[in-house]
Amino acid sequence: MRRIALGVSYHGRVYDGWQSQPSGNTVQDKLERALAQFTTLASVDTLCAGRTDAGVHGLMQVVHFDCPLQRPDTAWVRGTNRFLPPDIAVQWAREVPPGFHARASATGRRYAYVLLESPVRPSVDNGQVGWVFRPLDGAAMQQAANTLLGEHDFTSFRASACQAPSPVKDMRRIDITRRGAYWRFEFEASAFLHHMIRNVMGCLVAIGTGNRPPQWMAEVLAAKSRDAAAPTFAPDGLYFLGPVYDPSWNLPDRTPAFDWLP
Repeated sequence: MRRIALGVSYHGRVYDGWQSQPSGNTVQDKLERALAQFTTLASVDTLCAGRTDAGVHGLMQVVHFDCPLQRPDTAWVRGTNRFLPPDIAVQWAREVPPGFHARASATGRRYAYVLLESPVRPSVDNGQVGWVFRPLDGAAMQQAANTLLGEHDFTSFRASACQAPSPVKDMRRIDITRRGAYWRFEFEASAFLHHMIRNVMGCLVAIGTGNRPPQWMAEVLAAKSRDAAAPTFAPDGLYFLGPVYDPSWNLPDRTPAFDWLP
């Protein structure tokens, strides 16, 4: 039995998130169906590095599965992609040691949120970016974001349906940059709670537009109550950049889509 790791990218707008559901309309469902068709096995069960919600995109979701078949890395990529829809693609494949686990071996996760600041709603990038029509104050947002760095109880940013055993996470980095009308918010943490980034984004936008002062973020964090935070922001501009692994696993840490993302 061999263990195979795959890096998968996808446009999440038309899917019901990552995790398999009875509808069959999830990224995991499409991937496992394609793997079964390629391998001609009855089924192939995958485990992922981090689940994404409906409408959220993935630049490098990492999965692993066990399979008795031997194939070259390029065959896993091209053969699986043959059976995938055009908005999902395997970017790379590696045979990994049996001790590797896509989720448990990850030491962190990375996300980006892309936000369009414009008086006019998105058009060609509809579904790929969030949108705000008021001007944003980058310095105020970065000041507020810095409040979240370090290990904290993130209950205020946790969805009621979150199944994580603990709300305590280590936020390692939040970088806010701008290119033209597009803002990019990049997050790295030990792990994230359900809707955590979208709830943080709601607060950052409230601060960026001047509806709240930067100091408000500390009050929200300290409250440990979802009612204290802003409404959950749209999923459209959220991208799972991928997990962080120890270099000893010798896995890619990015895909070509990283260079496309604003």
